[in-house]
Amino acid sequence: MLKQYIIDVTAKAIKTAAKEGKLNFMKEDDAFVLNAEIPKNEEFGDIAINVSSLARLAKMAPPAIAQAVAEAINIEDCEISTVAGFINFKPGKSFLNAIVKEIMNQKSDYGSNDYGAGQKVILEYVSANPTGPFHIGHGRWAAMGSALANLLKFAGYEVYQEFYINDAGNQIKNLGRSLHIRVLQQLGEKVDFPSDEAEKKSYYPGDYLIPVAKEFVEQNPDFAKSLTKDLTPEQLDVLSSFAKARMLELQKELLNKFHTHFDNFYSETDLHKSGKVEKCVNKLKELNMLYEKDGALWFKSSNFGDDQDRVLKKTDGSNTYLTADIAYHHDKIQRGFDKLINIWGADHHGYVARMKAAIEALGDNPDKLEVLLGQLVNIVLNGETTRMGKRKNMVTLEDLIDEVGVDATRYWMIIRSIDTTLDFDIELAKSKTDDNPVFYVQYAHARACSIFRNAKTQRVNVETKETIAPLFEEAELDKAIQEADLNLLWSVEDEKSTASARKLILKLEEFKPLILMAAKNRAPYMICKYLQELSGCFHQFYTFSRVLTDDKKLSAARLALVKSVSTVIKTCLCLLAVDAPERM
Repeated sequence: MLKQYIIDVTAKAIKTAAKEGKLNFMKEDDAFVLNAEIPKNEEFGDIAINVSSLARLAKMAPPAIAQAVAEAINIEDCEISTVAGFINFKPGKSFLNAIVKEIMNQKSDYGSNDYGAGQKVILEYVSANPTGPFHIGHGRWAAMGSALANLLKFAGYEVYQEFYINDAGNQIKNLGRSLHIRVLQQLGEKVDFPSDEAEKKSYYPGDYLIPVAKEFVEQNPDFAKSLTKDLTPEQLDVLSSFAKARMLELQKELLNKFHTHFDNFYSETDLHKSGKVEKCVNKLKELNMLYEKDGALWFKSSNFGDDQDRVLKKTDGSNTYLTADIAYHHDKIQRGFDKLINIWGADHHGYVARMKAAIEALGDNPDKLEVLLGQLVNIVLNGETTRMGKRKNMVTLEDLIDEVGVDATRYWMIIRSIDTTLDFDIELAKSKTDDNPVFYVQYAHARACSIFRNAKTQRVNVETKETIAPLFEEAELDKAIQEADLNLLWSVEDEKSTASARKLILKLEEFKPLILMAAKNRAPYMICKYLQELSGCFHQFYTFSRVLTDDKKLSAARLALVKSVSTVIKTCLCLLAVDAPERM
């Protein structure tokens, strides 16, 4: 990585200058930290390092420090200058050519790293109740989670993706009762959901259960006909199981359509049936982490940083939601995962401390748990914002996908940091203009692919209308690109062409450190921001540089640069699980 290389060279020069007494009171073994940045003014070079912080050690003015350090730097093919307390670097063509060659050699592996060092990560996200369609917020977790999984794998982690099915508790029985009403309606009975708002909360009155009821009647005609307005416990179990299974099946189908693929769907009901919940409670008892008060069983979570103790068993003997969640996270650790990363809604903020407390109480490192708290999604339509997309025809994730497509939905869901509210502009996401971020990026990739096709396609002389042979035969194109003389990129006299090529290559060089930073910060949105910038640099290069010319060697050099750009764009889009189209 060029920035890191320049930091290392500068650090070595600082020690040399200090050793030689050129930095006044500063000693060779004094500690310091350097950061490389891109100057806002291009006249100051491509990369700058501020050495002003050394003034406290050297007792010298920053400009003098910068000059002394610059004189000790030894880099070939790199212009070095100083301004105030900054040392500015402008790498020459050998550095730029090496970046393109590295991408050409590594191809889709370019940018990958071993930061994760093979750590086993279980990434849990979405984890919706199987009681209805996904809402738009679930779509944000799905897009973010699957993109984060791809990013972490690219950064050397071993990632296991899990969906926790919240299928225990009254909501599944309420789902069964709701299906019961829809089945009776299918049979012609005049029944409906309660009109009282308080009673209605115990049902799922959405229309999505109507086709499920139709399927149930078709598959279980005799059972359906035996139903009356009063349900037996056995009948309720049958209806609940059918509804839950069908809802989960529909959710899985939509996840697959949305390029979101889990390694496992973990059932809360199975967690209870396995005895792991009770075993976990008993272990906490043995560790003296529980006590009884007012007929309930309490967890001493305040001993581990929570703001108060928490109930695990209520006065009626039933478990709270927290009890199963503690057992589930303990089970994750027991399965050998080094990191537990969850994506939760921001309304779960208070839940983080108590879950970390439980992990520590059970003898594990609470820092194993990382929770990314996601903010809500606002739908913007015709300039008007509606929170969580609760408008008449745009309630579910499936509605949104049908409206704007999978690629646009995924890209827009990832484009902002997960801890900020997202404004999803429907009309802009559907548009085929440069203002639409996903179109802008996909078009850049399609443009690159078009250039490759044109390089091996017959052309027509504009003046004579004669057909001209392809610039490259298909069999020779790849070899010509691979063996291109990249020095020719800098041989032309057109300053705009060379300047745009330089800017484009330096933007390509930013990809490796970007991936490292995005993985460290669990921030896939950084890839979207980078893609916009890279695509902008590429479109600018295309404007100022005619890629296919009568000079085959120059064309091959520019094609090599275009190939590098298309490789990085495609890699980025693959990490986001968004298609990289070759034609648009």
